Amino acid sequence: MEILGATLRICVDDLETAVPFYERLAGGTALRFERGGVQVAAVGCFLLMSGPEAQLEVLRKVAATIAVKDVDETHRVLTELGARIVAGPLATPGGRNLIAMHPDGVVYEYADRGGS
Repeated sequence: MEILGATLRICVDDLETAVPFYERLAGGTALRFERGGVQVAAVGCFLLMSGPEAQLEVLRKVAATIAVKDVDETHRVLTELGARIVAGPLATPGGRNLIAMHPDGVVYEYADRGGS
């Protein structure tokens, strides 16, 4: 399993106000999309999320998003190591992902850019 990097997940009250700050900070333009009623802006290593509090409450339980080369391989390795797969693998706007709870109880999202 190859880990390529990590993304910081940030819940914000006002996405329109937050995006310009993070675009300047990261030196790039945000990729925006909507998922499950939550508005999302990905810019640099930041994933900004805004939406209904009930949805954000669930999203806050995920510590970070970890970029991997292949979600299927990640699924296999995590399962072998005793992690519990909470959701996925599923298609996303940028590839595929899964949500896993590590044996220590911490929850992470693992995402690739297209899968295999």
